[in-house]
Amino acid sequence: MTSPFDDPEQPVEPDGTSIRRRRRGRSWSRRELVDAIARHSIAASGRPDTITRNLLQHIEEANEAVPYRVVVLIAGGLNCDPIDLVAEA
Repeated sequence: MTSPFDDPEQPVEPDGTSIRRRRRGRSWSRRELVDAIARHSIAASGRPDTITRNLLQHIEEANEAVPYRVVVLIAGGLNCDPIDLVAEA
């Protein structure tokens, strides 16, 4: 059986409250977090992968299920472990 942590395309339910709390703890707007995700992605892989502000809003407000790779991108922007951003089952 494959866990979402083995397959980056496997959907997971992020903990939107934790993401919002971490973003606000830095006094960042959603735009600033999206920009931080892109900066981290460029530094890590040379590619400017990021997400949209609209998707970030859906994640924060509705815990919208997304591929695990999206949680990894957000964690990079927030400089934290992606596991800390996944909702407990």
